[in-house]
Amino acid sequence: MARLLVLVLVLLLAVSQATADEDPYIGVNIGTDLSIMPHPTQVVALLKAQQIRHVRLYDADRGMLIALANTDIRVMVSIPNDQLLGIGQSNSTAANWVSRNIVAHYPATNITAICVGSEVFTTIPNAAPVLVNAMKYIYSALVASNLDNQIKVSSPLASSIILDSFPPSQAFFNRSWNPVMVPMLNFLQSSGSPLMLNIYPYYDYMESNGVIPLDYALFKPLSPTKEAVDSNTLVHYSNVFDAMVDATYFAMAFLNFTNIPVIVTETGWPSKGDSNEPDATIENANTYNSNLIRHIINKTGTPKRPGIAVSTYIYELYNEDLKPGPISEKNWGLFDANGDPIYILRLTDSGSLLANDTTNQTYCTAKEGADPKMLQAALDWACGPGKVDCSPLLQGKPCYEPDNVIAHATYAFDTYYHRMGKTPNACDFNGVADITTTDPSQGSCIFPGSLGRNGTMVNITAPSMNSTSSDSPSWNFHGGGGFASVLVVIKVMLWSVILL
Repeated sequence: MARLLVLVLVLLLAVSQATADEDPYIGVNIGTDLSIMPHPTQVVALLKAQQIRHVRLYDADRGMLIALANTDIRVMVSIPNDQLLGIGQSNSTAANWVSRNIVAHYPATNITAICVGSEVFTTIPNAAPVLVNAMKYIYSALVASNLDNQIKVSSPLASSIILDSFPPSQAFFNRSWNPVMVPMLNFLQSSGSPLMLNIYPYYDYMESNGVIPLDYALFKPLSPTKEAVDSNTLVHYSNVFDAMVDATYFAMAFLNFTNIPVIVTETGWPSKGDSNEPDATIENANTYNSNLIRHIINKTGTPKRPGIAVSTYIYELYNEDLKPGPISEKNWGLFDANGDPIYILRLTDSGSLLANDTTNQTYCTAKEGADPKMLQAALDWACGPGKVDCSPLLQGKPCYEPDNVIAHATYAFDTYYHRMGKTPNACDFNGVADITTTDPSQGSCIFPGSLGRNGTMVNITAPSMNSTSSDSPSWNFHGGGGFASVLVVIKVMLWSVILL
């Protein structure tokens, strides 16, 4: 009876896990072309803080795989393109790669898939003839280690391999690659692996010469009259992403493959670009990724497969400042190298993933153009009767620089605002303060309520405040050099005595 109960429990856990696996998810790509790449433990701390449970690596870096161990974060590893020829020509090389990079880390590190190369047809076409062999050799090594059911094998494709992608019902793969595509699809079908696709509506929009509207690329709501219509199926498409996913399904069906799932391994939008890239902006990047995440998590699906969402990996975790090419190439990240968000995603009601929502993420800052004397008076009140702990503004402390009244007032205003529960009245200061969604933190000066360097919320430890006094001492609380710092020390000490 005991054994039977154990077996039942194991089966229930397996079913529960399988159900969880079937839910669509959002993952993030982790590139490493940064001049100062965070240590793997810092990367993992950011992933945990942001509730990112799925990641894709562009290699099988040992340090990252060790840092990801025992975290339950699901990991896609990759065989870089420069290793593809060697693995595709040698079964033993493939077996050694799996032994060194998979078996050595699994199951402590939850590796779920191996990407064999990336966009091989379009980036290194000379290696395409050995691509399927490489995938089969890697798969055989997994079989030998009894890992073929746990770890899938595929190869991310550029969406440009699909020709005549609109209307989706007419889409087909570039026929010149059929000698490789057909065996590849056969392998994916027989091994139960997904077709991996990189979709970039930003480039589709940029290259369309105005044919594709910006709102259609950004997932923005469209009226039915502005939606794109497949003339064959009369199905309406409201965004580029869904149209490309459905084009992929149709392209596979054209080759008689109808049961291979699709995973989008890369998609995103750049937050900054050159002068000829006016739509690479923070606002558009935020709009695209926020709408994308909601679209996937809410299981919207596509017009061809409604309710069946496609798991998707955002490109990318960090801005990669060493990437060659235009400015946009360096600015696809959600975070900078310090772990500070490039922008705050708008994700109300979309779960805890990347939960840095602007709905509640507000700050109180000194108003641009405010009278410096009024700012000084408000700063003095905040650090005095307002009972704000202004010690971080002392010389040598994290928020001393920049040493000016605007920066110091912003710190004091924001601290007071958060202690008062972020009510609008708590960010007035006689008209010299404004509420904003832009995090004013900089360097080592992390503001209350900020998503700090590791992406975790900074809590306020200052004592509670009950005073409603409007007195405004006249001492100067900012300035350069040692004399100003002495004034600050005296001032803090005086207020400490007054408040006792």
